[in-house]
Amino acid sequence: MSAALALGDDALVLSHRLGEWAGHAPVLEEEVALANIALDLLGQARTLLSLVGDEDELAYLREERAFRNLQLVEQPNGDFAHTIARQLYFSAYQLPLYRELASGTSAFAPLAAKAVKEVDYHLDHARQWTLRLGDGTEESHERMQRACGSLWKFTGELFRPVEGLEVDPAALEAEWLHSVGDVLERATLTVPGTPRAGGWAAGAGREGLHTEPFGRMLAEMQHLHRSHPGATW
Repeated sequence: MSAALALGDDALVLSHRLGEWAGHAPVLEEEVALANIALDLLGQARTLLSLVGDEDELAYLREERAFRNLQLVEQPNGDFAHTIARQLYFSAYQLPLYRELASGTSAFAPLAAKAVKEVDYHLDHARQWTLRLGDGTEESHERMQRACGSLWKFTGELFRPVEGLEVDPAALEAEWLHSVGDVLERATLTVPGTPRAGGWAAGAGREGLHTEPFGRMLAEMQHLHRSHPGATW
């Protein structure tokens, strides 16, 4: 169940990050789009965490070191360009992963078959905004380039083997590099030249090591449940 926990935590944490945009998105239409993506991811998280145990306990009562999500998805929203770069990197990873899982016979196949359509939309949304910002004004180009560069060091972790996940990490990585590289090129952005792993904080989320912003996010996410144990609406 290591894989279910890892994938479930990815979806849960990114869902919460996107939910933080509620009331703050740049335009009303984008607020709805981000909320819809967050809800899709939350649905994926519920299914995956239910394969492991009680979804509420796993979401709201675990300590930081027990979470197995990628460090990429826990990164703060930053400005809108950071949110889009994070979504582009993650969705470009999740789409081929779920396609591969959907074609298999593992316990993930039913979820993956349903999620592929959702993730395809998430990736298209991130692509369109990357093109718009990268090939937009001088300022939007500069912000998008900075966002892509600052999150690049977290992308190496996407392709580390996960116990119980029957996929070829090398094949996933090759497809990811092609997909992301194509979007960045069309957006007139430069593919970051810095290492994609190896930094002090990049690449240990699957082992329960998280970056500083994650603790604050988790405290906010779990506050209500921990303050009122057993409460129901």
